[in-house]
Amino acid sequence: MTKNRMEAFSDGVIAIIITIMVLELKAPHGTDLTALTPLVPIFLSYVLSFVFLGIYWNNHHHLLHAVAHVDGRILWANLHLLFWLSLVPFVTAWMGENQFARGPVALYGAVMLFAAIAYFILVRALLSHHGRESVLATALGVDFKGKISMVIYLVAIPLALVKWWLACALYVLVSIMWLVPDRRIEKTLVE
Repeated sequence: MTKNRMEAFSDGVIAIIITIMVLELKAPHGTDLTALTPLVPIFLSYVLSFVFLGIYWNNHHHLLHAVAHVDGRILWANLHLLFWLSLVPFVTAWMGENQFARGPVALYGAVMLFAAIAYFILVRALLSHHGRESVLATALGVDFKGKISMVIYLVAIPLALVKWWLACALYVLVSIMWLVPDRRIEKTLVE
């Protein structure tokens, strides 16, 4: 099977997820800037989640650019990833509405962890299908950032129950790590 339908479907789902998140941002009833103050946690949650979804979309695009075809196992692995990403609007809203309370911050981290695990599974399915000598395998190498991200989430989730702000700082750290452009696939495709 070609990858085109999977890629188009994934793009559409991520676009819908972002749309759902932005629709959760409700305009205040007041007309001065102080009316925006209660929305700060909601907006910060939205920004963090938007960045994460953008990172997933970008990396998913590069990942699929390096492969020629997919099979049923890859389609299911991709749906698994999209399932966890589809929960991002819920945990984003819950965390923002409750001003970064411990439970919502911990659940946010759990969803991010399971999304990272799902992405890891998708990568493994693609590598298994295309082989160890494939362009994708060469480009990805050991995938240090992917593995360390999961470890950071594992630390942040229980930490959220004690120091929510420290857990959020770790989530931001993961997003910053991934915002630094990862050019492994692009460089490998050019060579």
